[in-house]
Amino acid sequence: MSTYVRFRHFGRIGTHMHSVFAARNVGRYKSSKPEDSQEGNPLLKYLTMKITATGPITVAEYMREVLTNPLKGYYMHHDMLGEHGDFVTSPEISQIFGELIGIWCVSEWISGGKSKSLNLVELGPGRGSLMSDILRVFSQFKHLLNTCDISIHLVEVSPKLSEIQALNLTEKSTDAKYEDRSSCYKMGITKTGLPINWYYNIQDVPSGYTFYIAHEFFDALPIHILQKIQDEWREVLIDVDPEIQHKLRFVLGSSSSHIAKTFIKGFRSHQLHNVLLAPGTADLTADVDFNFLKRMIGNYVSFLGPITQSEFLRNMGIDLRLKVLLENAKDATTQQHLIKSYDVLMNPNKMGKRFQFFSLFPHSRLEQTSNVKYPIAGFTELETS
Repeated sequence: MSTYVRFRHFGRIGTHMHSVFAARNVGRYKSSKPEDSQEGNPLLKYLTMKITATGPITVAEYMREVLTNPLKGYYMHHDMLGEHGDFVTSPEISQIFGELIGIWCVSEWISGGKSKSLNLVELGPGRGSLMSDILRVFSQFKHLLNTCDISIHLVEVSPKLSEIQALNLTEKSTDAKYEDRSSCYKMGITKTGLPINWYYNIQDVPSGYTFYIAHEFFDALPIHILQKIQDEWREVLIDVDPEIQHKLRFVLGSSSSHIAKTFIKGFRSHQLHNVLLAPGTADLTADVDFNFLKRMIGNYVSFLGPITQSEFLRNMGIDLRLKVLLENAKDATTQQHLIKSYDVLMNPNKMGKRFQFFSLFPHSRLEQTSNVKYPIAGFTELETS
């Protein structure tokens, strides 16, 4: 059995869904930094030579190079999260976010029959903040979970971020690569005493009763963009601008391309000018078409959501948790921080409405909802007496 939880206005099972393609520094919660010089950008020089030699590249290939190029990819060598990075995610804003996800996991483990083993997998775990908060909740439910063999599995391609995750989750650096029979490239023990492994590919994660968690992940996977010209769909490609040195531009490919013929009428394109500037220095993000995602999934599993972040967190009891934290706060500064963080997470003009949650379940789990005893946590309104 696998349970999948997803946060934000994204998706991504299948990598060809798109509604908005943008550089991360054109919106959301971020810290500002000046754009690097185009002329001195080594990744731009590499892309220019590659395009000149082999022709225009797809947006998907551009995203792969910009984000995960081994030498200069955005994710590979620096910490882009937090106050001094390029953007801030929900787990970085408030501990409540991760705590409620932890409670969600415990609730679903109980509702699913209290399996004797559990793989907790996070895709693109950032600095490890979300997983840290989840594991803190797990430690508080030891009396329930002591019969379950729990292991943590992180899918992370960035050497820099995996180092930060290891320090945050194990309090030790686990830079050494292990030559064993497994396919993980790092392993350790969390501060709460659970085994933790790192993988480059999701296919390498061991099978079993599994919860998959992905936050700020799907929107950064490579996508293809199609644009409709009169009565035909053509793929948007990236080429070198012949008139301006060290500049890339969007061009339209042939309607006979494989993608154009395969994914007719599944996309819409909105171009933002910042995407092609200083490749490798800014994150790239793409909003996902949830209807397309549902069609891709088909009838293999049950799909819940999307619902807004504020809706999900309120259903999980964020107001009650905030009340407890405020009552236990030792000073006014801490209280103000809690209230401000809550506002960022819940305010519809901030993260509350823009970010969304969805979940995938086996059909058998959803069939249990006919029994009031086993509602789907977070997707059912919390009843208060």
